[in-house]
Amino acid sequence: MSNEKTILAIIPARGGSKRLPGKNILPLAGKPMINWSIEAAKNVPSIARVVVSTDCETIANTAKAAGGEVPFLRPASLSSDTSSSVDVVRHTLEYFKGIGENFDYVLLLQPTSPLRTAAHIQGAIDLLATKKADSVISVCECEHSPLWTNTLDDSLSLENFIPKNVNNMRSQDLPQYYRLNGAIYLTKVEQLLHEGVLMSGSSVAFKMDSHSSIDIDTKLDFMLAEAILRDKTYE
Repeated sequence: MSNEKTILAIIPARGGSKRLPGKNILPLAGKPMINWSIEAAKNVPSIARVVVSTDCETIANTAKAAGGEVPFLRPASLSSDTSSSVDVVRHTLEYFKGIGENFDYVLLLQPTSPLRTAAHIQGAIDLLATKKADSVISVCECEHSPLWTNTLDDSLSLENFIPKNVNNMRSQDLPQYYRLNGAIYLTKVEQLLHEGVLMSGSSVAFKMDSHSSIDIDTKLDFMLAEAILRDKTYE
C-alpha cells in the first residue's frame, strides 16, 4: 500500500454487553481485554490513528491508559443492541471529517478478538495492496462442515437433514469451508460509504488460524482465550 494512503483503526467497545458483562475491560492474561487490540494496532506503523469508540467512561479511561485515542463518547443512539458496526464507523468518520481529517481506509478491530496480532493486521494490509482490493476481511476454517448442519423443527425429524450426496462422506473428504471470524475488517472508506457494508467493493479473504480467531462472547470463550494467551508454547 502506498505510504500516501491513510488508515484509521476503529475499536468499537460499548459498555452494555449482556452475555459477559464488562467483557471489553475484563482482565485477560494480565491486562484489560481491550488492551490487546489497542496494542496490536499501535504496533502497525501504517495505521495513522487508533481510536476507541465507546459510550462508557470506564472503557474510555482504560483505552486512553493503553494508548488508544478516545476523542468522543459515542451517543446512546449508537450504543444499543441494534446498533450496527457500519453506523459506528460512519459516526467516527464524520467526527474526523468535522475536524478536517479524512482517511482512505478504515480498519475495524473488535476488542473481542484479543488473539489477533499486529502481524495479522499487517498481513491483511499487505494483502489489500497485493490484490488491489477494496476490502479485506479475516476468515478461518470452519470447525465443522456446514454440510452436516441444518435446522430442526418440533418433530425432531432428521429426514433430509443431511443432503444425500454427502451423507456417507467422511469428514476429511468434505470441501473445506471458511467463516468470517470477526477479527479484521479493512475497507476503503469511499466504497464503504457508497455501499453501506464493511465487505464492500472487490473483497478478498485474509486467512487466520483457528486459535487466533477466538471471538469472545461467552465465559467459555473467555476461558479458552485466557488459557491460550497464558500458554508459553503458543505463538
